[in-house]
Amino acid sequence: MDTHLQNNIFSKINQIEDRLNRIEKRIEKMDGDAGKAFKALQAQMVRIKNGERLPDDFVLNRRTYNDLSPERAMRLYEQKERDFVLLDVSSKSYRPEKELPEALKIPLEELGIRYKELVNKAVSVLIISEDGTRSILACEILNNRGYYNLNNISGGYKFWPAFRQSWDKDSGRDLEESA
Repeated sequence: MDTHLQNNIFSKINQIEDRLNRIEKRIEKMDGDAGKAFKALQAQMVRIKNGERLPDDFVLNRRTYNDLSPERAMRLYEQKERDFVLLDVSSKSYRPEKELPEALKIPLEELGIRYKELVNKAVSVLIISEDGTRSILACEILNNRGYYNLNNISGGYKFWPAFRQSWDKDSGRDLEESA
């Protein structure tokens, strides 16, 4: 067989192998994306089954956690008969103005290791941090580990209503003026 023809055949085989590898990688990525979309859909269906009303954008954008206003989160927090976990993912050095005694404190940096302290994956988890940024990341970490009833407290401790009220009283400002 001609050496030139033989080299050309091996070159074509290498090209085909490279192309197959690229196709396999794309299929793996699509499979991962489909798996994430399926998990989001499952989480949404369970929440709907449990009587929760989800905003349209939550379903349309395949969101895996709810963003709660600080006021709504506080109303849920004050419902002592409601089953939930309050998870504080603030940094170790952060000290809120007042402690939320029920809060399970797991800094975001430790959540990947300590997430199993949240025993029940179905119970509602209210997640708070200094300003709400770390709690968004915590929602994503927990969702990737199978938790589906996740609620980010937007604005975190910075906008927690009970803390704002005490700040407004301490500063002498009227709450109605600050709203």
